[in-house]
Amino acid sequence: MTPPLLGSGSTPQPVRACIFDLDGLLINSETLLTEARNSTLAEYSRPSMSGTVKASLQGRSAQESTRILYESANFSSSTKVEEARTTTTTTTPTPTMEEFQSRLDRRLREVFGTTRLMPGAEKLLRNLTRATTTTTSVVGDKGGSSGGTGSERKKNRVELALATSSQSAMYRLKTDRLSGPDGVLSLIPQGHKVLGDDERLKRGRGKPFPDIFLLALEVVNETVRKKENEREIKPAECLVFEDAVAGVEAARRAGMRVVWVPEKWLRDMYVGREGEVFSSAGRSAGEGEMGMDGAEAGESGWGEVLSSLEDVDYEKYGIVVGDEQ
Repeated sequence: MTPPLLGSGSTPQPVRACIFDLDGLLINSETLLTEARNSTLAEYSRPSMSGTVKASLQGRSAQESTRILYESANFSSSTKVEEARTTTTTTTPTPTMEEFQSRLDRRLREVFGTTRLMPGAEKLLRNLTRATTTTTSVVGDKGGSSGGTGSERKKNRVELALATSSQSAMYRLKTDRLSGPDGVLSLIPQGHKVLGDDERLKRGRGKPFPDIFLLALEVVNETVRKKENEREIKPAECLVFEDAVAGVEAARRAGMRVVWVPEKWLRDMYVGREGEVFSSAGRSAGEGEMGMDGAEAGESGWGEVLSSLEDVDYEKYGIVVGDEQ
């Protein structure tokens, strides 16, 4: 299912589809999630998450992130948990992982109703809904006399999709106010939204595996196939917007271009080492040296780091934003 990573000799093609992560990229739910996790840890007299742990949770499924968080907090083994339950103590009993998840979920339900859009998210989505890109295709010699080939230029609408690890219930809670008929997230077609519990995704294949982005492209191409004289979109014609390192890895392993928009704390962790985020795609995929390093990714247009969605350079990706109606 994983296409080969693109080498430094490849030339990026104009972008025909933009695929968005959700948490921490379009909405501020990552900040709320951090607050809820640290609050829940404090209830069990555990310290707040370190930056390293926090980064390792981004982009993961709820189950996987809870497992990592639970283990990083050094909670007792199941045997000791049962012993703690039978011991009279003034401290909070050590929870099982299921109990920890349950308490965290209650806290998340309290805070996720207050989510708001990240800076630049609304403008970017609205601009892309009226954006086009021009592609060039090789066609046969229409004259039939020379037997040669020519090229044909075609203007295409930029397709939008969402690929998030959030599962349906939490997704609705986070986005209810933003997904109505007039909501910003309604600008992404409902059929182009792939959530973490989509039955078409294999269990245990969340980010940094590329599956969710490849599925998002497939649902977009289901729409494209219904259009007259329009060919399917290739992975190399997709631009993924991500805030998480695992998401960047997943996008590159899918053979897609990627814009990394990390929060300040995460970018500070990688100051001078941004290339590691892009080069890690090759290592994670087991592709040896086939992956590009960060410098190559940036110079050739396959990867870019931005401070905000407000800084997107449409022209760099062959995208032309039409006039407002």
